Amino acid sequence: MEYVIAAVAIILLIVFVRCFKIVPQAHVFVIERLGSFHTEWETGLHFLIPFFYRIAGKVSLKEKVVDFKPQPVITKDNVTMQIDTVVFYQVTNARQYIYGVERPLAAIENLSATTLRNIIGELELDATLTSRDVINTKITAILDQATDRWGIKVNRVELKNILPPREIQDAMEKQMKAERERREKILQAEGDKKSQILVAEGEKESQILRAQAKKEAQILEAEAQKQAMILRADAVREQKILEATGEAQAIELVQQALADSLVKLNNASPNEKVIQLKALESFAKAADGKATKIIIPSEIQGLAGLASGLQGILEKNDTPAQ
Repeated sequence: MEYVIAAVAIILLIVFVRCFKIVPQAHVFVIERLGSFHTEWETGLHFLIPFFYRIAGKVSLKEKVVDFKPQPVITKDNVTMQIDTVVFYQVTNARQYIYGVERPLAAIENLSATTLRNIIGELELDATLTSRDVINTKITAILDQATDRWGIKVNRVELKNILPPREIQDAMEKQMKAERERREKILQAEGDKKSQILVAEGEKESQILRAQAKKEAQILEAEAQKQAMILRADAVREQKILEATGEAQAIELVQQALADSLVKLNNASPNEKVIQLKALESFAKAADGKATKIIIPSEIQGLAGLASGLQGILEKNDTPAQ
């Protein structure tokens, strides 16, 4: 009997302990009482009365990400492609999430598939491939509005992959290859054009520089010749000035010497015989010239005797005394 009481006591203790529930952060527990909604437990410690109350659902309030498998869709120009979506959603009302829909993820997946088909059906292939942002915005708005009554908020929907048929992919690859080749040819042509322009501009600048250098060289050469002519003219002028100055000085010296000799001769009071002798010397100098005809003055004809007399006088003076 004692063992039975002890076992019952242990069971009651375990049940009592298990009645204490801890709600983690960012979670909500939906509590039912006798099969109907009673309340929501938020983060913290709670006591659950057994048999009368039960936890209908544990809901996480964190944002969740679900990746749905590819869905076949048909574009406006009748091209079938596969598109898979990624949905970012968050539970905002735990009660509506538990009681609003039976299978929330399946509901969101089917809703996103039908919405995606409607949106893609209004677009052509090229617009579908280049309008990801527009498609994402439209499907997000539609899903968020539709899931609001389920206590779910769709924050974002992204198109993960858009897979057109293989033949379309081959055609697109060929088109892309042709477009790349066209761009390559254009770039190569533009590069050749720019290269030719640069070469022409370089040749033009080179010719201009050569012409300028030749012009400057000619100018410098002309200036050098001008300076040389000026220097030669200055040298000739200075030479002539020096020669003229020298001749003038020589004439001046000769005249001065002649004047000095006349002064000395005048101071010596020469007699007539000395004057006749000087005249004879002057005649001798004149006779040494290049004149072919010489006219002898009558006064000089009597100078021969005078010369003989002077010679006798000089010899007498040179004879030593006895």
